[in-house]
Amino acid sequence: MSSEIHRDAWGIPHLRADSARELARAQGRVTARDRAWQLEVERHRAQGTSAAFLGAGALSWDTLARRARLDDTARRCFGALERQDPATAAWVRAYVDGVNEELPTASAPEFTRVGLAPGRWEPWTPLGVWLATHILFAGFPAKLWRDEALRHLGPAAVGLFAADGPGTSGSNGWLVAGARTTTGHAVLAGDPHRYIEDPGVYQQIHLVCPEFDVIGLAVPGVPGIAHFGHTGTVAWSITNAMADYQDLYRERLRRTGVGVEALGPDGTWRRATRHIETVEVAGETPVEIEVIETERGPVIVGGPEGLEGGGVVLEEPPVTDASRPASAPASASTPVPGSTPAAVTPVRGSTPVAATPVALSLRYPPRVTDDLGFSALLPLLRARRTADVDRAFDLWAEPVNVVQAADTEGGLLHRVAGRVPVRAQANRLRPVPAWEPGHDWRDWHETPRAGLTDGIAVMANQRGPATPLGVEFAPPHRANRITALLKEKERWSAADMPLIHMDTHLASAQPLLDHIEALDDARLSPEAQTIRETIRHWDRRMTASSTEAALYAAVRSAVVRRLAAHTAFAALAEPPAYPDVLLPWLGLVPRIAFALEHLLRAEELYGIDRAETVRAALEDVAAEPPRGAWGDTHRLAPWRALPESDRDHPEAVPAPALSGDHDCVLCTSAVPGFTDLAARGPAARYVWDLARREDSLWVVPLGASGTPGSPHHRDQLPLWLRGDLVPVVTDPQHLTKED
Repeated sequence: MSSEIHRDAWGIPHLRADSARELARAQGRVTARDRAWQLEVERHRAQGTSAAFLGAGALSWDTLARRARLDDTARRCFGALERQDPATAAWVRAYVDGVNEELPTASAPEFTRVGLAPGRWEPWTPLGVWLATHILFAGFPAKLWRDEALRHLGPAAVGLFAADGPGTSGSNGWLVAGARTTTGHAVLAGDPHRYIEDPGVYQQIHLVCPEFDVIGLAVPGVPGIAHFGHTGTVAWSITNAMADYQDLYRERLRRTGVGVEALGPDGTWRRATRHIETVEVAGETPVEIEVIETERGPVIVGGPEGLEGGGVVLEEPPVTDASRPASAPASASTPVPGSTPAAVTPVRGSTPVAATPVALSLRYPPRVTDDLGFSALLPLLRARRTADVDRAFDLWAEPVNVVQAADTEGGLLHRVAGRVPVRAQANRLRPVPAWEPGHDWRDWHETPRAGLTDGIAVMANQRGPATPLGVEFAPPHRANRITALLKEKERWSAADMPLIHMDTHLASAQPLLDHIEALDDARLSPEAQTIRETIRHWDRRMTASSTEAALYAAVRSAVVRRLAAHTAFAALAEPPAYPDVLLPWLGLVPRIAFALEHLLRAEELYGIDRAETVRAALEDVAAEPPRGAWGDTHRLAPWRALPESDRDHPEAVPAPALSGDHDCVLCTSAVPGFTDLAARGPAARYVWDLARREDSLWVVPLGASGTPGSPHHRDQLPLWLRGDLVPVVTDPQHLTKED
């Protein structure tokens, strides 16, 4: 058997081999060649060993990875894959063989800088990388936030703060049927929103063997093309379905002479597994981690003695219908009964409750089923029609996604894929007591399907086909805007799609603009009046060059900060002593920032005078106005896996100005009230043309290479910033063979 590696003008690898297995080996080799440092970082993150070279800042993640049993789960899932689908297991092994062949000699200056030598990948390492990448994808820490909000603000707070949280990942995706295109064939387009990393989280690649010929965006460290691919006759793409498929259980634990026991729902204390692991920390003393697992799942927070320092949590009465979030705007208009500033107190039942040491276990599908859905990967590559894609996604496990697909024969697909357990509604909302019956997993939900409306289907993490499976969804602004734009033309081409990718209209600004409009000029200083008038005439576009957008963003941030400082939210200002890795979901400022439109529209907000808050925010900005345009502060801030002391190395990506905002189609997410820098945004853009694959387009934020100094490390960044796309190349005459 043999394989060849070719490159196009952008350094994108095009691989050809005699078999799928040999092709997987070649994919492993080229990924190790292009992304050596990234692969090793991901392997260590999956194992919970990254603090050994990244330092104490990575300790909280390593602790979560160890306590959640990520590496052990990956090992178990690979063992089940070998038994149930040996062909896919052998294909994954071939990828790992390729990584291990190339990695020891791969060039990456980061290894020298941190004193790390590449290690050896195990057959299950790709599964561990996948699991580590997605363990926080469903946002289970949001249940901790809801628990706190319910405790301190009451049931209405669940709906009031229901919004796309600061730690979630989303996407835009739209499908245009052939009846609405210039060619008569369908077009798929979109952009996944993730943390922007250096190197990027997606790898442009072309895989060819006698069984298949696929272009797409691969996840470095995982064989095949899972999320976004085009085989020539069928193409597919995904968005995050925002489903809830992970549960947190409050555990009652006690130590015995031989270990730890957990109280079950039948009133019986049962032995939990327990062992100690040591986490190495660069420059510091190693840390011992107690790993406990009950019948529900691994204990990821606390233990028999609670949190460090003996923290406790108060048991709460069962969650009722009143605390279930319907659509957020409706819930947001329902005040807590008798709401006044003095009424913002912990909600308790009439019976005194006992204090229980904090211990939270995590139940997640792969730990229960020993299945990560890798059996879907080879059938996706072999797909020829949407029916093939549909059957492949029947095998999908996690994360739970909305899938769109189209083929050259007019076939269309719009469905949810993934594994969501059937259980009590309370499980979805907050941590539930493990010692009470009624919180077990009973079955798996059937995944919903949907169709097209007027020849289009749009998904942007809003309520849609996945509504029965989730709790919180993204606001509908991105989806509504994409739909409205697609209605503006009867026929669309692949080349038209960047107009949608780059749209900067901010519909979520309306509630704040309404409050600004209603202010009495007599109560504003002349400087604040000028700012008010400027914002009133703003076109609501968050373009980098807009000074009006900068003023709006400054006022918005001032409103967020003032709300967060109000005594009504004082109990939520300091998050509980949970691990650092979970705190992004518990920060009051981000929570207010992303739910701001609901907070401003609610009929009553815990006695807060919102008109006065907005007036004072205008005066804050008048006293210290922004200097320049939106792009002067709204800049790209990609994450790079380096020790804190090395983050400002000269090779770091510069911080270019960005257009867009969290609720724009061009979703470049800052955190109003905290920072205008954007760490999240389009991790790739794609346009799949079913008329001619060669007319498809794509781009990533940086480049095809993860090696600093490579000409292809950042050569796509200028295009990504402008909204330009790179043509997909499949013609061998336009490729250069690599030795």
